[in-house]
Amino acid sequence: MTGSGSMQKRRAEEFPSTTKELEARRRARREIRRKRRRRQVMTARIVVGAIGLILLACVGFGLYRLGSFLWRSQEGEETVSVMQEREIIKTNRSEKPEISEELLTPNEYSRPGDELPEVTELFVHYTANAGTSAAQNRSYFENLGITGETSASSHFIIGYEGEIIQCLPLNEIGYSVKEHNFNSISIECCYLDEDGKFTDATYDSLIRLLGWLMKEYDLGISSVKRHYDAGGKPCPIYYVEHEDAWNQLKKDLKEYIL
Repeated sequence: MTGSGSMQKRRAEEFPSTTKELEARRRARREIRRKRRRRQVMTARIVVGAIGLILLACVGFGLYRLGSFLWRSQEGEETVSVMQEREIIKTNRSEKPEISEELLTPNEYSRPGDELPEVTELFVHYTANAGTSAAQNRSYFENLGITGETSASSHFIIGYEGEIIQCLPLNEIGYSVKEHNFNSISIECCYLDEDGKFTDATYDSLIRLLGWLMKEYDLGISSVKRHYDAGGKPCPIYYVEHEDAWNQLKKDLKEYIL
């Protein structure tokens, strides 16, 4: 044993109480440091948690404000739309266009004679037969009563020169839009080109006829629909493939009425 080690041992033997006190103080200091570290960790966790809650609250409030804004915007648009519809119904003074009444002979395939209890929709169709006239399409509906090959008809047919033929009374259903037959009036439109676009004469007569029917039944622009809008059939094809043209038609109709 070295002299230094012997000296420490002798001191420990000579002053046992002093050594115990030093060890106790060391343990106390270590305990104090552990407690301090625990408090620091706890404080850090509390701070992080508080920051997280604040951020969560900010995000939640932001989402709430955004949702409220979008809801108010949508509600505002719907309110404007409803107001416009009411204004259209209120101010509609459209006069009845020139119509040639050539009613179909009653038969089970094109004029069943069932009552039309209400009118809430106006459907626009195309004949799907380029270059045929209103008279020819009216004859097709008439002949179904003889051939019985299918069930089909519409209340009106507009020719590519703008002539309007009425095939069915407005208090009877047509065979046009399946489940919508009992609440709608249908208009077939003739066309010349394979793309299905209406001629200017057909287009103008359609606007006038729709305006008058809307006045007769207190309907707004939203009641005017394509056959496509009730089941997805591509009819009238040009105005299905060119959504902008269909939207323009409704704008033109609105301007005509107002």
